[in-house]
Amino acid sequence: MASMTTPRLPFFPARARSAAAAFSSLSSSPLQCCPVKRTSFTNTNSAPLLFASRPGAPLADGWSADLNRRRASAMPVADSPLPAYSDPHALPLPLTSADLMESGGEGLKVAYQGFPGAYSESAAKKAYPHCQTVPCEHFDTAFQAVENCTVDRAVLPLENTLGGSIHRNYDLLLRHKLHIVGDVRLAVRHCLLANRGVKIGNLRSVMSHPQALAQCEHTLTELGIEQRQAVDDTAGAAKLVTEQMLQDTGVVASSLAAELYGLDILAENIQDEKENVTRFMMLARKPIVPQVDKPFKTSIVFSLEDWKPAQLLKALAVFALRDIDLTKIESRPHKKRPFRVADDTFSTPVKYFNYLFYVDLEASMADPKALKALGNLEEFAPFVRVLGSYPTDVSEV
Repeated sequence: MASMTTPRLPFFPARARSAAAAFSSLSSSPLQCCPVKRTSFTNTNSAPLLFASRPGAPLADGWSADLNRRRASAMPVADSPLPAYSDPHALPLPLTSADLMESGGEGLKVAYQGFPGAYSESAAKKAYPHCQTVPCEHFDTAFQAVENCTVDRAVLPLENTLGGSIHRNYDLLLRHKLHIVGDVRLAVRHCLLANRGVKIGNLRSVMSHPQALAQCEHTLTELGIEQRQAVDDTAGAAKLVTEQMLQDTGVVASSLAAELYGLDILAENIQDEKENVTRFMMLARKPIVPQVDKPFKTSIVFSLEDWKPAQLLKALAVFALRDIDLTKIESRPHKKRPFRVADDTFSTPVKYFNYLFYVDLEASMADPKALKALGNLEEFAPFVRVLGSYPTDVSEV
C-alpha cells in the first residue's frame, strides 16, 4: 500500500467577501448588481457560477410563481393543470448584457477553484473561450465572488466518471443563491511532471490532489513510484515542486500546468482508466431564459415528508408519467432536519437519516410538461427548488 503524506500547500488568499448582508433581501426582490470595488487577483483567467432558491419560496426565484401547494392530493397526477407562470415570455431576462457575450465569453470574468493551470481553469476556458479567468482558493470563495459581483460567472466541478460526485459543491448550491446556467464536460488527461532534467528513475514520490493520485494509482506503482503526497490542487502541486526545485518528487497534473510552471512531461495519459471525464457547472447571479428549440436540462433539489410511505416513488412518478427522463439523482444529508420519523406507531418512534434529493431532468422549464411535473411535485414535497434550467452540453469531450 502506497504511503501518503499531506504537506501544507500555500494557496491564494480568499479574496471574495461574504455577500450575505448585501443580498439579505435577494429572495424577495430581483437582484440588482451595484458597482463594487473589483478585487485584483494574482491571475486573470476562469469561468461561470450557479443560483438556487430557498425553502418556503415559490418554485425558484427565477421562475417565481405560486404553485398553491395543493397538498390535498399526495399522489402524482398525470393531468395536473398548467401553472399560471407557464408563459416563457414572463420569465426574467438576464441581469446584464453579459449573456449577449456568452458564446465566447468576451468581457466576462470567470472564477474557478485552484491555481492557474488547474483542470477547472481549462473547463472555464472551454465554457467561455475568451473570458478572463480568476483563481479562487476554495469552492466557497468562487461562489461568493459571483454573489458579490467580483466576477461574472464561476465554473466548478460537479461529478467525475471515476471519482463520482463532488459533494461539497452540491451542498454549496443550497447555501448560496446562484443559478446553474450551463454545464461543460472536460476530458481529464493526467501527466507525470518533474523539474527539468529529472528522469522517472529519479522520482521517489509524487504529489497531487488526492483524486488525481487515486486515478493514477496503478500506473504510478508500475513506474516504481511508491510514495504519495496529497495536496489541495494539481496545479498547486506543480507550482510547489517548481518553487522548491525538488529533484526527487514528481507531479500529477495537466500539460497546461507543465507549460505554466516550466516542468518536463515525463509521461502522458497516466490515468488508470482512459475514459476520465469531469462535468462542470456554470454559475451566474441570474438564470437564463429557458428554450425548447435545443436540448435543455433542468436541475432541482427537493425534500420529502417524514412519515408517509413511498414518498420517493411518488416524487419520481411525476416525471415518469410525463415521459421526462432523469439523468441523475443524488441524495445528500438534510443538515437542518437530519432525522425523519419512519414509524410512530411504537412507544419509541423509529428515526432514520433524512435526505435532500438532487435531480437532473432532460427537460426545459419552458416545456409545459416540466412545469406540470414540478407543480405536481409541489403538492406533496415540503421543499422544491429549481437550481437552473440550461442548455445541455453536446460538445465533443
